[in-house]
Amino acid sequence: MIRFENTEVVGWERAVCGMRNPMNSWEKSDSFCDPKKDNCSACSDREKCAYIFEQDGKPYRSKIGPNDLDLMKRLRNAGTDHRKFMRMIVVYVDITAPLYWWKEFDTYKVGTVANSCSTMHKIHAEEFALKDFSCEHLLNDRTICWTEDIMTGPESFQTPLEIMETIIDSLNTYREKYLKTKDKKYWWQMIQLLPSSYNQKRTVMMNYEVLANIYKSRKNHKLDEWSVGLMSWIKSLPYAELIVGGGSGNE
Repeated sequence: MIRFENTEVVGWERAVCGMRNPMNSWEKSDSFCDPKKDNCSACSDREKCAYIFEQDGKPYRSKIGPNDLDLMKRLRNAGTDHRKFMRMIVVYVDITAPLYWWKEFDTYKVGTVANSCSTMHKIHAEEFALKDFSCEHLLNDRTICWTEDIMTGPESFQTPLEIMETIIDSLNTYREKYLKTKDKKYWWQMIQLLPSSYNQKRTVMMNYEVLANIYKSRKNHKLDEWSVGLMSWIKSLPYAELIVGGGSGNE
């Protein structure tokens, strides 16, 4: 399980300006509307707009023009040395994912910043429930799980999902003991029993260049959180072709 919330993409205007600095070609830029002159609601390109901002209490959209977008794609395809503008397009997002996924995400230390909910400080704040864990792939059919070389009979065998429920019950038992006594030995039981499928929320800052690297490396990963969840979210971002490739630019 992986969930993305409160996505915000910023830096388009500065990225476009910086992209055109090497050739002093600012006059060729055709991006961004003037909210004082342009009628956003009548624009035929509204769905291509990069983001929404407000001026005088009215919402306006800013879009990347065809000239700028073509240059972006050509620079993107020329390689990391030429597409520095992608490092200036910054993405903020709240990600909720299991600890086993965060362990792999922590590989990406350069170009990312994350503030996480604290397991150390808040593990006992709420009662544990099945929804707090990524367990959608756990089997719960005894006829599939049980084999003679594991147990003497299926009636005494716990399925993986039942094992998870037992662990959750144990976590809640020691949570209650800790809340009543404040004895740290019960807190340790929660910390060391906690499965890596426990879902943690982090607010993450990345940029389009980091996402391009992640997309290339993880799009065929065996974990659904990478190959399905994250890839789908990346493709939903404004001008995602800059991250995943595709479109024009002589690819």
